[in-house]
Amino acid sequence: MKPIRILICDRDQDTVRHLSNTLRSEGHEILAVDRARRAKALLADWSPDLVLLDVLLGGSDGEGWNLLSDISRSTDDIAVIVVTKLHRVDDRIRALTMGADDCVLKPFHPEELKARIAAVFRRIQPKAAERRILIDDIRKEVRLGDRTVTLSPKEYQLLRLLHSTPGRVFSSGEILKALWRRPRSYATRQDVQKYVYLLRKKLEEDPKNPVLVLTVRGFGYRLAM
Repeated sequence: MKPIRILICDRDQDTVRHLSNTLRSEGHEILAVDRARRAKALLADWSPDLVLLDVLLGGSDGEGWNLLSDISRSTDDIAVIVVTKLHRVDDRIRALTMGADDCVLKPFHPEELKARIAAVFRRIQPKAAERRILIDDIRKEVRLGDRTVTLSPKEYQLLRLLHSTPGRVFSSGEILKALWRRPRSYATRQDVQKYVYLLRKKLEEDPKNPVLVLTVRGFGYRLAM
């Protein structure tokens, strides 16, 4: 399995140390946080491939459950494995229903965790291949999986910008500056929204529930990695 970015969200320092040592030995890149607010910032700025989440992150106030819900609603290109002490079947069912890809109970064996991570990525990799975007800048062609997508010049420029740094969030202001380099009074944030909409219509299977061109509320847009 190739190295991946893993975000650990857990307040138990022993668990964090155990997870970090186990996964770094496999060559994975690891960051750890103990609050949902910090985790949300890293989801946008660092773009992890996997989140290992203790749904008891904030104790009984629902912070961990809310974070799981936020991840599931905002994107499907980040896998989530819930790592928890909750042994009730109802809790595990709740986690899976809310969008978790798997659940691991504490205490866990390192080899079991590694096997479960590998299994999750075996399931999602075929979907990732279908969503792979290739841009031929000489021919001005775009391929999505095995099909060619015809874009207008502005749609192409927008995709090329997002594709230049997959996972990075581009603000509406940055997109306006890149797509309308000459000062034009009529170019507004609504124009950005328009071309994001048009691009989604051509790339997404369900434009109303995008998995490629994603909105990061309050910040801008990013291309799923």
